[in-house]
Amino acid sequence: MLTYALIFMLGCIGLALLLNLVRLFNAPTITDRILTLDTITVNAIALVVLYGVWSGTGLYLEAAVLLALTGFVGTVAYCKYILRGSIIE
Repeated sequence: MLTYALIFMLGCIGLALLLNLVRLFNAPTITDRILTLDTITVNAIALVVLYGVWSGTGLYLEAAVLLALTGFVGTVAYCKYILRGSIIE
C-alpha cells in the first residue's frame, strides 16, 4: 500500500513541477517568477524526501535540508537584487 501511495505522490509532485515550469515561462512579473522558482525548490525537496522514504535511507533527508537552505538563500538573493540592484553591499 505504501508503494502505491509513494508512486501516486511522485506523480502528483511531478505534475506540479511541470505546471510550475509552465508558470515560470508565462509569469507576467519578475516577482511571480521568483515565487515560482521558490515553489519549484519546494517541489524538488518533496521529491527528494519521497525518494528517501521509498529507498528507506536517511541520507536523502540530509540532502533535502541542504536543498532547502540553498533555495532559501537563492530566494533571498533574488529579492535583494530586485530591491537594491546588487546582492553584496
